[in-house]
Amino acid sequence: MKTIRHLAIVLGAVAVTAAAALAYVSLGTKTLAPDVAYTRLDGSPARTADLKGKVVLVNFWATSCTTCVKEMPQIVATHNKYRGAAFDTLAVAMSYDPPAYVVNFAKSRELPFTVVIDNLGEMARRFGDVQLTPTTVLINKRGEIVKRYVGEPDFAALHTLIDQLIAET
Repeated sequence: MKTIRHLAIVLGAVAVTAAAALAYVSLGTKTLAPDVAYTRLDGSPARTADLKGKVVLVNFWATSCTTCVKEMPQIVATHNKYRGAAFDTLAVAMSYDPPAYVVNFAKSRELPFTVVIDNLGEMARRFGDVQLTPTTVLINKRGEIVKRYVGEPDFAALHTLIDQLIAET
């Protein structure tokens, strides 16, 4: 009985070590952001690939998400801080968010960046099956996903990372 318990402990430790090693390796690997077609609130079409060459903040949000509404002024401030510096922001409203609410929110708060309604959930699926809001994805100039935040980011740390990414050639 002791031998079986000892074997189970050893195998468990090996599994944990292997999982940790895989997780460590995956942290160093950058994934390319998906190329997804979308339609802006003004009706004009675009693709995420069009943003290559810029650092891009993609924010998945919903008007019914209190944390999303709370963080939106900081998303606006971040966008305004880096405007014109090879930086862009893309706010993606979740598929369950009523379009009229999204349009009203964007207009009443004068959001200065592109707002998209992910009607079919395609953007959320392609960006790693985003289900929790807010989820923010930071993409470098090469189109690689650098960081993913679930919940409100630490904006000071986010700005430091954006500064580094903008400085990259």
